Amino acid sequence: MSLKTLDNALEILKFFTDETPAWGVRELAKELNVSHSIVHRVLATYEKHGFLAQNQVTKKYVLGIKFWEYGQLVQKRLKLIDAIRPIMHRLCEDTGESVILTILEGIEAVDIEIVESPQKVKYELTVGNRAPLYVGASSKVLMAYLPEEKRAEVIEQGLSPYTDNTIVDPNKLIDDLDNIKKQGWCYSRGEYFEGTFGISIPLFNKDREIVASLSIAGPSYRMPEEKVQEALHMLEKRGKEIQDYLSQIEVHQLFQ
Repeated sequence: MSLKTLDNALEILKFFTDETPAWGVRELAKELNVSHSIVHRVLATYEKHGFLAQNQVTKKYVLGIKFWEYGQLVQKRLKLIDAIRPIMHRLCEDTGESVILTILEGIEAVDIEIVESPQKVKYELTVGNRAPLYVGASSKVLMAYLPEEKRAEVIEQGLSPYTDNTIVDPNKLIDDLDNIKKQGWCYSRGEYFEGTFGISIPLFNKDREIVASLSIAGPSYRMPEEKVQEALHMLEKRGKEIQDYLSQIEVHQLFQ
């Protein structure tokens, strides 16, 4: 098997999401603009090895038991989360808002833990949610600390607007990132989702490389400008507790 063939086969798996958990051969082939016979062979191979399962009534494919098994292995490796989670709960109690732990993975941000606000109106998302690095506080604070070549790689992928507040001009984005790095935190309003705010701080490993961000998020009306500094103070206080853990860990040990 060539690397391109493998790459194309793995690309198919990205279409199985919360929003679209089941796919038929022809509809997936149309989405990919690929021959349905090729898609069928790939899906059948995944099914053979347990990575996909086919509904015998609808004939559509869904993720199989193998992913659950591997998910359990990954969960066991995330031992550091057990130490961080209580701190996130305390931050949620401090602020009354949802608390999110986001890690840097390649040129994407991945939310790996969330403690939801107890309030009826709150910021909600799914653990495992991926987002581009150029939009939203939890992502941009990661991008701000990346080397210039990595920043350029993100920008070259394209800057698509999620809302009217998304920064899609490369020069304005770079200026914004420089300012975030200079002040050491990020505040955004409605960049990723309308009507929401995010305040984020960076987290580093033992070698002072950016690896994660800690954020609070909620509806914009609960975080006017005059309350930002107070919320930031609480975020930084709890963030320091988490940073104390991370500062003792080697690069290869992080979240393992």
